[in-house]
Amino acid sequence: MSENINPYEIALQQLKIATERLGLDQWIYEVLKHPKRSIVVSIPVKMDNGETRVFMGYRVQHIDALGPFKGGIRYHPKVDLDEVKALAMWMTWKCAVAGIPYGGAKGGIAVDANKLSMAELERLTRRYTSMIMDIIGPYRDVPAPDVNTDAQIMAWILDTYSQFKGYLVPEVVTGKPVYLGGSEVRSEATAMGVFYCTREALEDKSVKGKRIVIQGFGKVGWNAARILYDHGAKVIGVSDSKGGIMSQEGLNPYKVYEHKAKTGSVINFPGVKTITNEELLELECDVLIPAAIENTITKENAGNIKARIIVEGANGPTTPQADKILIEKGVKVVPDILANTGGVTVSYFEWVQNLHREHWTREEVLRKLETMMVRAFYNVKNLAEKNEVTMREAALMLGVGRVAEALKTLGLWP
Repeated sequence: MSENINPYEIALQQLKIATERLGLDQWIYEVLKHPKRSIVVSIPVKMDNGETRVFMGYRVQHIDALGPFKGGIRYHPKVDLDEVKALAMWMTWKCAVAGIPYGGAKGGIAVDANKLSMAELERLTRRYTSMIMDIIGPYRDVPAPDVNTDAQIMAWILDTYSQFKGYLVPEVVTGKPVYLGGSEVRSEATAMGVFYCTREALEDKSVKGKRIVIQGFGKVGWNAARILYDHGAKVIGVSDSKGGIMSQEGLNPYKVYEHKAKTGSVINFPGVKTITNEELLELECDVLIPAAIENTITKENAGNIKARIIVEGANGPTTPQADKILIEKGVKVVPDILANTGGVTVSYFEWVQNLHREHWTREEVLRKLETMMVRAFYNVKNLAEKNEVTMREAALMLGVGRVAEALKTLGLWP
């Protein structure tokens, strides 16, 4: 994509739009546009070959007016401070839209995790945890998995934090293995939220027979594909970082997953057409789900989008310029700060369970998740219709408005 936009600039543009729509005081805007705390750490790690490499790590805490900070940790070569600041801000709005008592945070390390051994990954994770330990905690900041991080990495963070405290503190992170206090649904939570939003966005409230295209076949994309498939949808295209595949007859996500596990990619799946990621985004379909990384739908390709509905599984996949084009084309967009809140919602459930030393069944978690996702969807939809704005603008108005109200009520100290 030739359009290269700083995600933090996009986040600030969105904040400005919501602030103007809501008529907020200038001081509120000034507080909201700056993270409360940003930490940059250099992480020396001894590699398996005896050499020492230094990696850059980040943790940004945006606003905690509604509760403790909450946000994932990602491992990716392109992680930088501005990306993490944007993701922390989006997490603030996301929690507020979902009605969860958290503020937004995000963390990350600039690293290609696929090139590290498990031992190197563990040493990197534990060192990073020790360097941010003073600003995280069950009532301060609760990390979770994100891009290229998983339950094992959360377990290392949990153990490192607990070693310093002298006792096990499972509520310091979410997204842990179930036997360490994790939620039954956490691995598929974001995808379940995408499914609920997809269903509610369709006129007949049914995904059965609908043509679905999914960009990204990681945790969110793969789980969204199989959940939609299990509910009768026709998944006609999926992709990963190496390319995509498509079939008008529909794909079996389970078989595609097996193929990717063996070969490292969805491409060259037998009996279907291999295409580029660019071609995949432009396939004619009922619902397009971008579930990879930021800035994948841009002014360069938005005019070629043929989906009727876009449900954003990833954070920030659509640029502001692309948004304008999609509005003109009449494409309905269910924004990221609504569509992918399933993950943080189930993280919240996990945190509550850990604090009370309880464990909820899968059925109980799914029931609560559906209730909260559907409620959030219609809160945004109704606000959009009332104010004659897009769902993205409505979600921003709802999220920013709730945080602003809390800030005004709390006031400034001293």
